[in-house]
Amino acid sequence: MMLRLSQRLAGSAACTAIFVALISTSAPLLISSAQAETPASAKAVVENYSNIAEAGYQDAHTAAVALQAKIKDLLASPSDATLSAARDSWKASRVPYMQTEAFRFGNSIVDDWEGKVNSWPLDEGLIDYVSKDYGSESPENEFYAANIIANPSLTIAGKKVDASKITKELLSETLHEAGGVEANVATGYHAVEFLLWGQDLNGTKPGAGARPATDFDLKACTNGNCDRRAAYLSAVTELLIDDLAWMAGQWGKEGEARKAVMSKPDTSGITAIFTGLGSLSYGELAGERMKLGLMVHDPEEEHDCFSDNTYNSHYYDALGMQNVYLGSYKRIDGTVVSGPGIGELVKLKSAEADTRIRAALDTTKAKMTAMVERGKTEAYDVMIGEGNAEGNATVQAAIDALVGQAKEFERGVAALGLKAITFEGSDSLDDPSKVGAEEKKG
Repeated sequence: MMLRLSQRLAGSAACTAIFVALISTSAPLLISSAQAETPASAKAVVENYSNIAEAGYQDAHTAAVALQAKIKDLLASPSDATLSAARDSWKASRVPYMQTEAFRFGNSIVDDWEGKVNSWPLDEGLIDYVSKDYGSESPENEFYAANIIANPSLTIAGKKVDASKITKELLSETLHEAGGVEANVATGYHAVEFLLWGQDLNGTKPGAGARPATDFDLKACTNGNCDRRAAYLSAVTELLIDDLAWMAGQWGKEGEARKAVMSKPDTSGITAIFTGLGSLSYGELAGERMKLGLMVHDPEEEHDCFSDNTYNSHYYDALGMQNVYLGSYKRIDGTVVSGPGIGELVKLKSAEADTRIRAALDTTKAKMTAMVERGKTEAYDVMIGEGNAEGNATVQAAIDALVGQAKEFERGVAALGLKAITFEGSDSLDDPSKVGAEEKKG
């Protein structure tokens, strides 16, 4: 029986926070320079922020549509080649999406929605067959090994559920987070990832998931229920496309997310930007996604754990934060969305703070790039493995850069004189003693 450590720590880690107590200001924030003919306001910064968000989610949607095309090819003609193409397309779809995570924590619309598309870790036994080592039950999750694909009928909250037809509605409205358990992830990128790769049974040794293409072959089916597995993969991919289209719309000209930040750009808008940057940099990425797994040397705490794509996802998270601060985003078609970034507001108030933040962003990018380079020959779960001194150090250097970056974001908040801002925290950074000795052994 395996229990996800991040689930065991849920409630404590999520509540930890960094508090930045600062003096408020009601003066409008302006960008001025000798070169600028017209100073840009906080309104212009927040509008550009919204434009980048809209473009990022549109790109994520476009990449998901491309993924769907490759999945259709796989299901029409299962082979090593079509499976490999679908996997490559899944990895490509993560590139624009991960850059949007900088919009998450400061915007409730995004944060409330995010669990539909990027929840992790997941108890994969909910979805499909798993190895015997996975176990058959968990005291924390009655659906730990429910195996939706193999069972056309389930009982949830004492009621029988007809799962004979796998639909988007079944996955999103009934099965996702069934029983109120966050590990029951039935939708999103990681459900698709699991179906394309299967379990990674290599621990902290080389190798990703190795699901055979014949798991989708109706004529030469392996591991049973190939028709239902194909139906699940089709439905969950279409649902991902729907969800991304919805979020792109929220950042459109009449979208609710855009309206929320534009309603008071000097206060709520600028606060949303820095809340998202600080929370992703510190508690979420440095803490929950990186430090926790490194502390316990646990591949189950790897973000893209089935595909071994984690180092790339971390890199694009970091790039997304740089995009927001600098006010520029390169789209997947090569065009660039750009305008005044929050950095220009900071520079107006404190050139030193802006210089330090930009230097911190560059340091983070360099450390993430080093991790990506190492990832070309050594997977992330191998990097965090116990006894891998060089790999551990590479990951720790990226964590340290993210923590330092978050501290510099605090400096930027102070320069702008904003009211108290709360950054998400993590026990792995704030109170490592709560990550018990038993869990540290893995």
